[in-house]
Amino acid sequence: MLFRLSFLFFLSLLSLQAFAQQQYKVGLIGFYNFENLFDTLDAPDVRDEEFTPTGSNLWNTEKYLEKLHNLSRVVSELGTSITPDGVSILGVSEVENRKVLEDFVKQPLIRDRNYQVVHHDSPDERGIDVALLYNPKYFEVLGTKAMPLIIYRDSGERDYTRDVFLVSGLYDGEPLHIMVNHWPSRSGGEAASQPFRNAAAMICKAAADSLMREDPYAKVIIMGDLNDDPISPSVKKILNAQREKESVRRGGLYNPMYNLFKKGIGTLAYRDAWSLFDQILLSYGFVSKRAEGYKYYKVFVHNEPYLLQSSGQYAGYPFRTFGGGAYLGGYSDHFAVYVALVKEVSPKPPSVPPGGGG
Repeated sequence: MLFRLSFLFFLSLLSLQAFAQQQYKVGLIGFYNFENLFDTLDAPDVRDEEFTPTGSNLWNTEKYLEKLHNLSRVVSELGTSITPDGVSILGVSEVENRKVLEDFVKQPLIRDRNYQVVHHDSPDERGIDVALLYNPKYFEVLGTKAMPLIIYRDSGERDYTRDVFLVSGLYDGEPLHIMVNHWPSRSGGEAASQPFRNAAAMICKAAADSLMREDPYAKVIIMGDLNDDPISPSVKKILNAQREKESVRRGGLYNPMYNLFKKGIGTLAYRDAWSLFDQILLSYGFVSKRAEGYKYYKVFVHNEPYLLQSSGQYAGYPFRTFGGGAYLGGYSDHFAVYVALVKEVSPKPPSVPPGGGG
């Protein structure tokens, strides 16, 4: 996060000669599905009854505070081996409202970062939204836009779900556009629900295309719980997100998660198989040799051992808050993901001693 990196960190990235001639800044940007971060109140017009003290989950203040603490522990750790400031921007999903995010950013483990909240109240029937948290030392919000996903069930009724949330601003003075997503689930089957996620992908594609028509090197990030893998039609075909940086052309997108998926690395597990639904896609401007400013360096899945269920039927799965109808007191059913971006900074010219010349 705009932190001058040690020589050892960049040894694998740059030759000794190049590193000696240049300095670098690093920025960390991530995404985390908070898995049902609800308050304890029964809100009107949304299906949140189970997350109340008298609901099926017996959701009370003690559990809510433990959930906040657990999530803040994870966020406090993201990328701190690279920079002590951790992630400067974090997209989140499955949050009930702005208030739960305001409670979250006040948690002792992260409150010194002064995360600010950008939230949009989606029309989702369960009342869960997407949002963006950011450290104002590094990011300035200039505008937001909610892009509705309008889809219909077989009955002809609209299926109210999360909007695509676009946040634009300046990252270390550099224009940056981030789309935070939580695409429709696979309820009813992967194939039957695929058109819904394809529709969400088309919204993101249209927005990214528009931004990159204005500026071919525009820095655009599409992030979120896509409920699809890197090889799914929504990501591979509609977004046309490329597996290799070298394959990305003007107007295109790069998917740094693709190779992780092919290695069997995932962010959630179901029926003894890993999926990589939590993805961060980057525009051409992050990988082009001609582009200036921040460039893509590496992607990470935060899958520390303590985030895994240690015993029982779901041993080895992400350690979640509820499982099999029982309160487990875990973190989330998803792992957090983040990318490291690097920016070359021209070295200062050598100082000339007083009286020197020539």
